[in-house]
Amino acid sequence: MSDEQSLLLNHVKQFTVPTAFSVIAAGLETPDRTLRRWLSKLVEQGLIEASGERKGRRYHYAVHEPLISEPLVHEPLISEDSAEYNATASPSNLSSAFSAASLQVINKVRAPLYERRPCTYRYEWLESYQPNTTFYLNVEERNQLHEIGQRLNVGMPAGTYAKQIFNRLLIDLSYHSSRLEGNTYSLADTEKLLLQGMSADDKIDADKVMILNHKDAINFLVEGINRLQVSEENIRTMHYLLAEGLVPNGSAGIIRSDGVRITSSTYIPMEGKQRLEQQLQLIINKAAAINDPFEQSFFLLIHIAYLQAFIDVNKRTARLSANIPLVRNNLSPLSFIDLDKDDYASAMIACYELNNERPMVELFIRSYIRSCEHYSVVVGAMGIDTLRVRYRGERRRLISEVVSGLLVGAAIQKRIESFSKREVPTEHREKFIADVQQDLENLEPFNIAGMGLSKEELLSWKAKQ
Repeated sequence: MSDEQSLLLNHVKQFTVPTAFSVIAAGLETPDRTLRRWLSKLVEQGLIEASGERKGRRYHYAVHEPLISEPLVHEPLISEDSAEYNATASPSNLSSAFSAASLQVINKVRAPLYERRPCTYRYEWLESYQPNTTFYLNVEERNQLHEIGQRLNVGMPAGTYAKQIFNRLLIDLSYHSSRLEGNTYSLADTEKLLLQGMSADDKIDADKVMILNHKDAINFLVEGINRLQVSEENIRTMHYLLAEGLVPNGSAGIIRSDGVRITSSTYIPMEGKQRLEQQLQLIINKAAAINDPFEQSFFLLIHIAYLQAFIDVNKRTARLSANIPLVRNNLSPLSFIDLDKDDYASAMIACYELNNERPMVELFIRSYIRSCEHYSVVVGAMGIDTLRVRYRGERRRLISEVVSGLLVGAAIQKRIESFSKREVPTEHREKFIADVQQDLENLEPFNIAGMGLSKEELLSWKAKQ
């Protein structure tokens, strides 16, 4: 097997379900013909399995873990409503999710509690951050995230992509965010509860409420995204939806008056309702000023959790709030797929006790890559033509010009070519032109809506051909 084929095999391993060629090829620079030849070789060698024919053909790695599995049985490290973890975990048990430098940080926060210094909220961590000057994600990391996360963010209404994959996002984000808090529902249980209203009989009520609360919060996130800004009101609404029924009456969405403690951490959060309200507003003001959606997402993820402004459900609120800038910009959402609970908890403790965000940065990037891969497969399986959706406005505008201008024959082709060169990137131009030509061939009175054309104009254009 050549080095190139070996790299392709590793690439295919990332997909956990049978995957279309177009999804596998996305982002790779190798010509399609060459990729198909390499895939055929790998299939012949039994390293990749193929099923289906022509457009329905799918590929997957020949040896997979189960597609749906129960979450690992770990006691959660930290959570306002979780049990303690074994703080004496040995370095050999640490996840490979972290770099060597981050592992050193993780070792510090997994030392016994008596070896770690007590600490409280440090104002200077937030004060030292200057939006668009300070960055938790370096330029290479931001560029990488933009490259893999971009979906329909050119000329499309906010939330378009999230709405297309809504059911899958609803299930994944509800399941994985709840799992990080020790919820015992499996992925299959979560899907049945959210889509069919069927709960697992042997599950405790709190787990069911946690899942259903995620459903309400994600609905709010996706359906209300056109009016959803990074604001105190929206953060508090997120908390209200996530916490209702899980916190004392009158506490959901309300800044706490009582003190809270973090299990398995020496961090003692700030107290005093007025101080918490003022600090939350400072966090929101800084977050709102951040231009890069990924930097903004990560900033919300760590600082909302660090402040612990609510009596409980702070980290869940932070995780969903982190999706606001992603959904608004039609970027692939973050579902926290494949995050080990202990890794996530340790990285969060590193933020609490050391104000060191690097372990969480690495988990954020790793999980986001997995989320993007997952939703690329979902879109491929659903048959969503993302480029057609992306250039719908341009395509309709061009068709309107052709019809209203009564262009026929060579004049049509000339207009299409000039418009495409001006409006569409080179890599998407061939597909755009093919879509326009197909639409012109099938243009009828029932499908001219949104083009600013009348039935009479269409009939006049058809008569001239």
